[in-house]
Amino acid sequence: MSTKWLNYIVNKMKKTKDTSTETGILNAAKRVFIKKGMTGARMQEIADEAGINKAMLHYYYRSKELLFEAVFKNAFSMLAPKLNKVMNADVPLFKKIEDFTSSYISFVVKHPYIPTFVIQELNRNPDFVKNLVAEEHFPNIEVFKKQVEKCIENKTIKPINTEQLFINILALTIFPFIGAPLLMGFTRTNKKQYKDLMKQRKTEVAQFIINAIKV
Repeated sequence: MSTKWLNYIVNKMKKTKDTSTETGILNAAKRVFIKKGMTGARMQEIADEAGINKAMLHYYYRSKELLFEAVFKNAFSMLAPKLNKVMNADVPLFKKIEDFTSSYISFVVKHPYIPTFVIQELNRNPDFVKNLVAEEHFPNIEVFKKQVEKCIENKTIKPINTEQLFINILALTIFPFIGAPLLMGFTRTNKKQYKDLMKQRKTEVAQFIINAIKV
């Protein structure tokens, strides 16, 4: 085996190992942040969870803040393109509302930590949203706004402020995940029953919004 080929294999293995280690760190950090929050989490605890020493953890991420932002971006990057695609789709308004709520809720049922991560990060660092908005796939509602305005002109929906409508949709889809412990108490449901309720909301929320605005 030539030296050149041997070096290629070694570098390939090193790259794979590095990627694997970083992925392990992010997954471990996610679990710790979900359990302890940004304030309660400790770098040593994350290192232990990832099965590495603290020095190795600091080699990849110099601070807990940078690690939290990396986990947050990783989580948000999974959701943002899906929502952006729905908001810019060439479909009727009611179908778009149905697709948005279904897509969001389906995703968060599988990744329930994301809404909490969003709130934690925005509370910790309000300026971080500026960088988030600059991301390529950050949801853009301009197409949605024009569509709503057109429907109002055509009198297919009641007059409504577009921003208020979008906020209503987000509030009805996001809060049940953020406020899950409280709502489970109010509804006297266990985790499985509550998860079933969330799955039902994929259609319930859309129909509630549509019934509220249609003429």
